[in-house]
Amino acid sequence: MNELLPFLKLSMLHAGYAKLDDNWCYKNVISPFVRLFLVTKGGAKAYYTNQSFDLKKGYMYLIPSFTYNSYSCDMYHEQYYTGFFEEIKLGMSVFNIKRFEYEVEASAADYDLFKRLIEINPNKSVLESNPQAHINNTLSNYNNPESIALSHDIETQGILSILLSRFIKSSDVFSNKGSFKGDLNKVLVYIAKHLDEEITVSHLAEYCNLSSDHFSRSFYAKFNIKPSKYIQLKRVERAQFLLLSTSDSLKQIAEKVGLNNLSYFSRKFTEITGVSPAKFRKQQLNL
Repeated sequence: MNELLPFLKLSMLHAGYAKLDDNWCYKNVISPFVRLFLVTKGGAKAYYTNQSFDLKKGYMYLIPSFTYNSYSCDMYHEQYYTGFFEEIKLGMSVFNIKRFEYEVEASAADYDLFKRLIEINPNKSVLESNPQAHINNTLSNYNNPESIALSHDIETQGILSILLSRFIKSSDVFSNKGSFKGDLNKVLVYIAKHLDEEITVSHLAEYCNLSSDHFSRSFYAKFNIKPSKYIQLKRVERAQFLLLSTSDSLKQIAEKVGLNNLSYFSRKFTEITGVSPAKFRKQQLNL
């Protein structure tokens, strides 16, 4: 899947340096963007990806987008931080194709990269430590971006790419086994491009010049998920983004993710996330 990485786009939302005390204590936070931070003093705790982390001085931590997380600080700690959108070609995510570590020891270069990131983006710090508030502010600023020099924009993307690369494992999420020797990766791009339309397994099989059974077996062997389930997950993932980043109605969002029946959209969203679309939006944006 390395052939897709040249299409990786990272769009920074915020970056800064924070001094946090025991008020930094929040549960069940979810962001539509990636969060990455480097602890420089003190310590704290975090829980995400079904793991518990002791946030230690001299280590960096990565929280993927749309990952529920909780964190707390008993006394005091300081950290460099940044948040950014990531996307690979037509709505795909790097987290869908690469395996990641979530805790790595920081190098001297990592400190310098964060310092430079803040230097060339001086007005991008988070003014509110409450995640509900800063998610709202971040998405509002993203929809009304400030102008930035092209050189700084390119440098910012380069710095984010280097920092993100520090967490990537050598192995891919997807295996190379399977009975189909062609490029099934193109199907993921097709799904992302046509997510607002009706997508059937038979149509995807025809797109690959395979029978439906052969396509389904090959897709599952490579990606370890049934194609119909993958389509549902991508629809819900995009719906989560739209719920947090737009003021679109539930009906409008359902249509944009290819589920024109609002009742069916709500049922599938609740089935996958555990909450209804309306409750998800209210919980995460504190509307």
